[in-house]
Parts: sequence; C-alpha cells; structure tokens
Amino acid sequence: MTRIRTALISVSEKHGVMEFAAALHEKGIRIISTGGTAKAIQAGSIPVREISTVTGFPEIMDGRVKTLHPAIHAGILARRDHPDDIAVLEEHRFTPIDLVVVNLYPFDRETARDIGFEQALEHIDIGGPTLIRAAAKNFLHVAVVVDPNDYDTVIREMELMDGSLSLSMRWKLAGKAFQHTARYDAHICRYLSNSSLDGHQLTPPDRSEALPNLMVAFMNKARELRYGENPQQEGALYVDSLSPAGGWADADQLGGKELSYNNYLDMDAAWRLVSEFQDCGCVIVKHGNPCGAATAPDCIRAYQMALETDPDSAFGSIVAFNRRVNAACATELYKLFVEVIIAPDFEHEALTILQRKKKLRLIRKPVPLTEAAGVNIRDIEGAYLVQTPDRINLDSAELTKVTVRKPDTRQMEDLIFAWKCVKHVKSNAIVFARNNRLLGVGAGQMSRVDSVRLAALKSRISLAGAVMASDAFLPFRDALDVAAEAGIVALIQPGGSIRDEEVISAANERGVAMIFTGRRHFRH
Repeated sequence: MTRIRTALISVSEKHGVMEFAAALHEKGIRIISTGGTAKAIQAGSIPVREISTVTGFPEIMDGRVKTLHPAIHAGILARRDHPDDIAVLEEHRFTPIDLVVVNLYPFDRETARDIGFEQALEHIDIGGPTLIRAAAKNFLHVAVVVDPNDYDTVIREMELMDGSLSLSMRWKLAGKAFQHTARYDAHICRYLSNSSLDGHQLTPPDRSEALPNLMVAFMNKARELRYGENPQQEGALYVDSLSPAGGWADADQLGGKELSYNNYLDMDAAWRLVSEFQDCGCVIVKHGNPCGAATAPDCIRAYQMALETDPDSAFGSIVAFNRRVNAACATELYKLFVEVIIAPDFEHEALTILQRKKKLRLIRKPVPLTEAAGVNIRDIEGAYLVQTPDRINLDSAELTKVTVRKPDTRQMEDLIFAWKCVKHVKSNAIVFARNNRLLGVGAGQMSRVDSVRLAALKSRISLAGAVMASDAFLPFRDALDVAAEAGIVALIQPGGSIRDEEVISAANERGVAMIFTGRRHFRH
C-alpha cells in the first residue's frame, strides 16, 4: 500500500481546498499546484510548489498548456510494483505523484449564459480530464479526488491508515472520477454536436431547437425503489445530470413511506394536470388518470369539488394542489386514505395534522412544471421515441364555432377547463365538466363511444348543462348522441373527421354547441 507523499492539486471549484491542503501539509505531504489553485493554497500560508518548477517549463498559451508534461504524467502513471517504471522515474528524476485532486472548468454553467463560441471553447478543460483519467487508470497505486465533498472522507481514512488510502477507497474514487469526466464530456458533446457550421463560422446551439441532431443523457441513480410496477420488477429513479434542477428528485418528502415506482408515475400525472390551472386547483389521480379535478377560490373547496367527482376511485389516490395547503384543507384530507399529497408548500399546522398519518407521503414541490424546455422520451425495443411536450395555450377567439348554437361565456370557460383535463386522460379520452369541475371520465377505451358511455356511467353528479371534451375527433355521430342524451349542452373536439358534417348536423339536431380546436390530445 502506497503512503501518500506527494499531491497534485488543480481545481476550478476552490471551496474547501485550502482546508484540505492544510490537512495534507500537516501530514507531511508535499503539494504541487497550478496558478489559481496555488494562490488559493498560499493564502493559507501553506507551502506549495508551482507546477512549472516540476516540469521546468512555464505555463504557456494563456494556461492552455501547463500540466501536459512527462514529469507530471509519468509521476502519476508509474506502476509502483513495476521496477522498469520506477527506473524511468529515477532516470529522469521525476517525482511519483500519489494523490491527484482535480475538478474541471464549469463548461455547463458558462455555456448556459449564451457566451460566444470562442469563449465557450476556452472553457473546455484539456489538462484536467487528462490528469483525472491518468490517476483513475492507475488507482492501484494513486488516489484521485474530483469532489470537494470527499475531502473529509479522504483525510479521515488517511488518519486511520497512517497516511495511506485503502484499495477500496481508491477504487471508489476512480469510479467517481470517470463519472466526472464522462459527464463533463457529455456536456461538451451536446454543445458542439448541436452547434451549426456556416462556412468557416461556428455558432452555438440554437436553444430553441426542440429535437437536436444528438441527444446526450447522463443518468445518475437518485434512489432505489422497492420495486417497479410489480414486485417481480426492479425499479429506481434516475436523474439526467445534464438537465436543470427542479424535477422530482429535488422535491422534498416531508413524511410517509418510501415512494414507489407507481407513485412517481401518478404524482407526475397529477402535477402536470394541476399545473395547467392558473386559479387554485386540485387534481386527484388514480392509475395514471384523473378521477377528480376542480378549481375554486381556495384549496379546501377545490379539493371538496374534485373529491365529489368520484370518491370511490379517490381511495388510495394521489392528490395534487397548485397552492399551499392550509389547516382547513388538511383536516378534510385527513378523512380520506390517500397515498401521496403534493403541493408547493404546507402550512405548519397543516403538516402537523397530516403527519399524524405515519405512512402518508407528503411532497413539497415548490418548482413549477418546466417541461417547456424539455422533451418526452419513451423506450421501445432498441430505440427511443422522442417528442416535444403537448403544450396547450388555447385562445377562445381562435376556436372554430361550427354549430348554430354558440357556447355562452360560462360554457366556454367550462369547455376550456375540460380541454385541459382531457389532455391528461389516456386515449380514447372523454371528459364531462361543469363549473370548473370534472364530472366524469372515460379513459383508455378502444371505441370512442364506449369512452362516452363510461364517462356518463362514472358521473355521480347530474350532467344536465355540462360540457364534453374529446381528445380526438368524433368518427361517428353516436358519441354525440349518447352525450346529448346524458345532458351535455356543449362539446369541444379537434374536428377533422371525414364525417364532421354528419356530427355537426347531429349537434344542431340536439341543440348542442360545438367548437373545433384543430388539434388533438392523444395520450398513449
């Protein structure tokens, strides 16, 4: 086991480096460093040897070349149990380097500021990744540290092992080092591959381009799950480290059991729908589909209205709010068995009430839905399907009113509400709504008219004066006839069927107002 005698430190992130260098110095370890890092260490009155005194060569080209030298890399790569390697070091008077402490230029942070292409290129670290990879390759003899959070762990183990680090520790640090360089290269790969070339002029990526030529993901396991959709399947939550923070891995769990695979799917479905509403809203989701949704002046009323839609299905559901949950709402929520409650925040008294249920998962997600900057990805055998999000931004003035009867102002508000809801129901999707409240849902049927029948069957509240939304066009008039008999007075649908005129005639016969959106909302 090699005792650490010489350390090379060259870091972009200076946090904690002075204290780490001081601890190394106290153990009698010689420190080699580069420009800015050397100054940071010297500020703590810690002896440090400039890299140029080791290489016998100054840093050149504005620091582009400083560590790329045999005196450095031979010192790192030499195998301590190979006499020939040691002989080479002695012949050239190279010092073995036992510990490499390096982290890299913040390429992702800098290029996120839309800096010029030339400036972006200067933030591509060359020497740093080379040092890291060399040390990680030779982990049998050399330790490499890329994360300031590991400084204390390294020092503690050195104290226990008389200045050395165990093979297990060096192996773990090496794995983390290659992850560090892989992630770094992925950022650069994404940036360069999605840039454009006009003659000899390179331009940075067009950040408005939704589906670039190359999609790079670097997935970190955030946590293990108890299992996948079923107990015979393994499950875990992964996070794309190249994407901005604010997703589910960053949400705060304030109580309850560990979240499951299915919990995350239903939580995401509930959060996406409740995020559609500008007013105070509540959404109840069961098995990926909303079974209740409403907007109201306050969260307790929104919850009560959403629950009235289908209280049976709400048992064991996911409940999401787009406003802070107060004590009055928490008191009502406490009466029902639910798996998860999601909200931007919870009042202290509300938390006190809800945390009495030891298994109830409480999720604080203060960051709004940010899917506008992302894409939806699904896997199929040997490939991925990628699409832009299904965004909805209906303007009632742009909708086509195709029937003799036109929806009044109240009905138009209900149609827009229903249209937002149907987007989040599995196809074939039908919803009934009235007064900003979901009344019935027909989801996932192979026949659209069966979805209408199911939505009517599930409606516990009278459908007289309600509106209907269909995620795709009505291929026949039968769906409209069933809905009209159930009591609807207005319908919103994409239009575009070869039988549109037949459906319009049926609506006129039934006295139903109908509008076309010109877009559909399939959700498979």
